Amino acid sequence: MTDVQEVGPERAAEVLAVIRSGFGAREVLDPPSTATAETEESVAEALAAHGGLLAFSELGPVGALLFEPYDALLGLRRVAVHPDAQTRGVARTMVRHAERIATERGCEGVRLMARAELPRTVRFWQRLGYRETGRDGTLLTLAKELPVLLKTHSADEARDLGKRLAGVLRAGDLVILSGDLGAGKTTFTQGVGAGLGVRGDITSPTFVISRVHPSLGAGPALVHVDAYRLGGIEELDDLDLDTSLDEAVTVVEWGEGVAEGLAEDHLDVRISRARGGDSVDGADVSDDHDPRTVRLVPVGRRWIGSGLRQALA
Repeated sequence: MTDVQEVGPERAAEVLAVIRSGFGAREVLDPPSTATAETEESVAEALAAHGGLLAFSELGPVGALLFEPYDALLGLRRVAVHPDAQTRGVARTMVRHAERIATERGCEGVRLMARAELPRTVRFWQRLGYRETGRDGTLLTLAKELPVLLKTHSADEARDLGKRLAGVLRAGDLVILSGDLGAGKTTFTQGVGAGLGVRGDITSPTFVISRVHPSLGAGPALVHVDAYRLGGIEELDDLDLDTSLDEAVTVVEWGEGVAEGLAEDHLDVRISRARGGDSVDGADVSDDHDPRTVRLVPVGRRWIGSGLRQALA
């Protein structure tokens, strides 16, 4: 069991000990890491300025990292795990804790630096959803946009949320919608269509599977897909959507587990009802007695620095 605590300069000695043990056990790099040159004073200064994390197990302090804000992102530095506690999930637990703190601080995402000579370390971050956003020699910058959690209390609010999302969407974007029957997926998509300024009424495409709504202006068209009756990515490919993906915004209802293969970068949107069951008369709406929770999870480099959180605030 790993316990993670946010700490200040009073724990500098313990944080420093973990940093030295973790980085000291790594292979020697050229140029060498500057982490082992940290002192209790430099760590205390960093903790006093921005804070950090210390992870504990039955062995005592086993993990540590320092925070360093970077524009709208929360930067992570000196991420270290004691050699005796590695492969126990300590680093993953710390990162999840850091992401929660980043959300509480109102940051859009999380950023860090990694060495290309340490491919296992790079793969670790990639498995957690971090993507390369820059490179200076062998020094990589990795970042991740954080999920956004919101509530709607009416159909108008759901449409307005979709309309605000449309403000950051561009040609080639893929939005994957999931949620129970009647959760409000089509209502949300109506807002996206209104924000994009496309032609035609947006209704559930269940019986035709997909519809294309051309733009009334200079913006991208909207491709609206219902994957409820599709058996997998192969059947989705049969719709010949690939010819439209680069030129349109594609919204796939019931797309979870089916549409992810269409693009490496996409936006997962899950709409959950406060109470279960089908909607009245099959309507795809929400009301004050049955509010919706909307969780938007950005996946891939496309969303880093996209302004998604501000647009939806």
